[in-house]
Amino acid sequence: MLPTPRRPIRRRLAAALAVLALALSPTTPVATASPARHTNPLIDQRADAHISRHTDGYYYFTASVPEYDRVVLRRATTIQGLASAPEAVIWRKNTSGDLSANVWAPELHFIGGKWYAYFAAGRADEPFRIRMYVMESSSANPLTGTWSAPTRITTAWDTFALDATTFEANGTRYLVWAQSEPGIATNSNLYIARMANPKAITGTPVRIAVPTRDWETRGFKVNEGPAVLQRNGRLFLTFSASATDANYCLGLLTASASANPLDPASWVKSPDPVFTSNAATSQYGPGHNSFTTSEDGQNDILVYHDRSYRDIVGDPLYDPNRRTRVQKLYWNADGTPNFGIPVADGPTPVRLQSYNYPDRYVRHWEFKARVEANVTTLADSQFRIVTGLNGGGSVSLESTNFPGYYLRHKNYVLHVEKNDGTATFRGDASFQQRAGLANGSAVSFESVNFPGRYVRHTGVDVLLQPVSDAVGRADATWTLQ
Repeated sequence: MLPTPRRPIRRRLAAALAVLALALSPTTPVATASPARHTNPLIDQRADAHISRHTDGYYYFTASVPEYDRVVLRRATTIQGLASAPEAVIWRKNTSGDLSANVWAPELHFIGGKWYAYFAAGRADEPFRIRMYVMESSSANPLTGTWSAPTRITTAWDTFALDATTFEANGTRYLVWAQSEPGIATNSNLYIARMANPKAITGTPVRIAVPTRDWETRGFKVNEGPAVLQRNGRLFLTFSASATDANYCLGLLTASASANPLDPASWVKSPDPVFTSNAATSQYGPGHNSFTTSEDGQNDILVYHDRSYRDIVGDPLYDPNRRTRVQKLYWNADGTPNFGIPVADGPTPVRLQSYNYPDRYVRHWEFKARVEANVTTLADSQFRIVTGLNGGGSVSLESTNFPGYYLRHKNYVLHVEKNDGTATFRGDASFQQRAGLANGSAVSFESVNFPGRYVRHTGVDVLLQPVSDAVGRADATWTLQ
């Protein structure tokens, strides 16, 4: 059973002030092109996905394959294009000894005019004797070029080590990775070190995170899979925690961009996970993420893997059905990332941003649609634009965190309600998507069963009304974000 949308105590004064603010503080309209939409899962049976965008106009993709026996690459000019792009094998495991088992978590980086592929591997006789390696290529196209033999990245201890990633901050390049440290009773912690070159670290590694909280220690005590994003004067470092089943999740470390990354005190761990399993959308064990940017360069894209089911037979490490998935990463007003929830399979959702009040979005609240700013429960303001329930070229807007619930009008007021299968509901929940009445690069939604009435905001309310003047046209225009 789906949970009921939250019903916090109403604050009439706050609502009245919000209406007054809408009336008194208009903002300069902003219209942008519709964001690129993706379809999830992007690629089946590919875990630990890493997608990077290069200056040659291509997105490059690599990931763990179910056999754990090779390093693969794809490239395409769009993120969605990676789904059908041909895959090249740039290296296969050895038949024995080091590098002969458990080829895990590859990443591709372009540093100083060369390509570097980082990955981890074990031995056929000791599969979990995992160590980190890197290969180098000077070829313009890393899919067809020549690669050097793998070189091991040595650290302070000859212990289980994996998930190397690299980033540059304030002119210095760093390596971040996961490793087990002698004397600490965990499976893996997170470490950082300065790099002497793209193949080696220098100095003593610094431990910056240890799994101690409940959500980091379910099944195994794990901090692994680091990924770094630099925005808003801060370094954001995501990591994966717990066992690789439905308990797998993302945590977050944050440091000031001006702080010393080699000082453990620079990093603050968020108290709760930032991205977790979601039964409503049937997404389980999201983790081992990376970041890339949208085709227009305007948005950050979260890349991760998960499964479509909770129960796994046997060791989850060898269940082949982790899928590569992507969705837009949003940002809170305070400059921190808002990951939302792992969205349902199918087209990725959008937010309906008010054209004339661009800090405000349509969201559901006690089953009723409203426009509000600072919607920190991101999924309340996300909708999937799907084929209209009423057909005829129409569209319907399905709630992201309550699949099967749609934006529909009832007595000319917009609500989010569960599809009851009736013809009335199908008509009420279907709209013709038009060019924006106030700006053709945005959109407007005209009722199917009440032509001439459009979805518009009046105060904080979202209504279905005729539009006859410039204010109404602006109120009925939405930017898809």
